Amino acid sequence: MPVKKFRPTSPGRRQMSVLTFEEVTRSKPEKSLIRILKKNSGRNNEGTITIRHRGGGSKRMYRMMDFKRTDKLNIEGKVTSIEYDPNRTSFVMLVTYRDGEKRYHIAPEGIKVGTKIIAAPKAKIKVGNHTMLKNIPVGYSIHNVEMHEGKGGQLGRSAGSALRMVAVEGDHAQVAMPSGEIRMIRKHCFATIGQVSNIDHNNINIGKAGRSRYMGRRPKVRGTAMNPVDHPHGGGEGCSPIGLKHPKTPWGLPALGVKTRRRHYTDRMIIRDRRFKNKITE
Repeated sequence: MPVKKFRPTSPGRRQMSVLTFEEVTRSKPEKSLIRILKKNSGRNNEGTITIRHRGGGSKRMYRMMDFKRTDKLNIEGKVTSIEYDPNRTSFVMLVTYRDGEKRYHIAPEGIKVGTKIIAAPKAKIKVGNHTMLKNIPVGYSIHNVEMHEGKGGQLGRSAGSALRMVAVEGDHAQVAMPSGEIRMIRKHCFATIGQVSNIDHNNINIGKAGRSRYMGRRPKVRGTAMNPVDHPHGGGEGCSPIGLKHPKTPWGLPALGVKTRRRHYTDRMIIRDRRFKNKITE
């Protein structure tokens, strides 16, 4: 999808770019599949900010997504429309099944209105079809991949994402992540054929601070620009470096490069980590 740029009529317009939305075929969502989305502004149930730099933004309605698709096995569906979803970076497709039910799925790149898709344990290898990993040939691009059988797709759901089938050995399939990590997943897990739509998402330039506020992102302040009482990096004259001490969070915990992975029991599922080492080491 092409990216549209603007004439530099103002400083905010000078670098701004937007998508042309040529793939989108419908402007309003399906009423039966939308829900009210309450904003929490990064706060927990006690009202304490647990995620900084969030708040405000335009109102959104949540589209009820079907990441499983396994309760519609062997029922053919037809792509009714390609739509924009403000809650995710990829486009979504509205699928109408033979029994009349409508559902939202992540739209793969190249899907067209009128295309017939199906979810089956051994489906035809076609963009948009949902099938088991053991039946997908090596080298094919996949997305919306399950990590546990029946849980629904968790991997490869953002714009332009594509995982790749590497091999099938024993009870597991080896899948290469976009980061370069190679992970073993049970071969009976389901995945969707193709690459996620909206490949040009990374080429978009926000252009101005106000546009980030529309998205619910509040300003971020560097620690070095603060006072010592507010941040471990604060203080000093002018642009002072952090110094000999290691980078820290505002609460004094180590930051930038410190490993936070806790699921050591899944280490055996990772054949090669994203740093291109033979085995993950924590």
